[in-house]
Amino acid sequence: MRDPRSLYELNPDVEVPSGLPLVAGLTGFADAGSAVAQTTEYLLSLLDTTVVATFDADELLDYRARRPIILFQGDHLADYRPPRLSLDLARDELGQQFLLLTGFEPDFQWERFGSAVLGLIEELGVASTTWINAIPMPVPHTRPIGMTVSGNRADLIDAMSIWRPTTQVPSNALHLVEYRLQGQGHPTTGFVLLVPHYLSDAEYPSAAIAALEAISASTGRIFPTDVLREQGREFNARIDEQVAENGELAKLVGTLEERHDSYMEGTTLRSPLTDEDGELPSADEIAAELEKFLAYRRTRDDDAPRGG
Repeated sequence: MRDPRSLYELNPDVEVPSGLPLVAGLTGFADAGSAVAQTTEYLLSLLDTTVVATFDADELLDYRARRPIILFQGDHLADYRPPRLSLDLARDELGQQFLLLTGFEPDFQWERFGSAVLGLIEELGVASTTWINAIPMPVPHTRPIGMTVSGNRADLIDAMSIWRPTTQVPSNALHLVEYRLQGQGHPTTGFVLLVPHYLSDAEYPSAAIAALEAISASTGRIFPTDVLREQGREFNARIDEQVAENGELAKLVGTLEERHDSYMEGTTLRSPLTDEDGELPSADEIAAELEKFLAYRRTRDDDAPRGG
């Protein structure tokens, strides 16, 4: 195998603190509801990010299978959007840093790519790795999006994984990364969102919201979701209208609801909002956490440079 480090170029002007979590989402195979694409685009457009490493698309991508977009404007070519696969240093809504690996899933050289990612994780002192994926499932849009959780963090699996099959599945590049990290004992978590199959080809905002909530549970990073939640309410309202006007569709959704509710009655899934005894936090505990949050924000605001 050729040196995995030659697959990417590091930005020499960026210093990455040790001990940060890594979040990964690669587009390509089986992105139901465009969950991964929406989530990564949302984070890149909303957060303060700086490129840490850029991967070589010519080495990893089959351009004929996933052709880049170029703009034809009247009589000339005006814009070319090259494919992007990069590792960024990002800050969440509280200013907490984390690493974000986004872009296309490699078509070629998975072993070399996986070794490159594992090398970066070791070199940068990454504390934990979290990645997201989404698959279509016969579940209703009228219930919260469930997920299958893999990896070696039992707390997250016990709290959030509602479907735990034993089966062979087509893998993707991040499956390989997770598998290698497990062998090293590195804390790693994969969240596979279970998206209603009849919405798998749509841009389903609720899927992106569920992905962000899963990432928050895994990393402790906080992300603004107001825009996505408003989009989700509008999207679900349109779906409900279509269901109400179509008897066959209404029957399908009703059947899925019955099966979902029957399945969930038998699960021992513990809500991530409860403690080990299954108790919800008290009002005083919630108020204390809110005060910590507000105090942190006030400190940041006081330290921020003035002007401009």
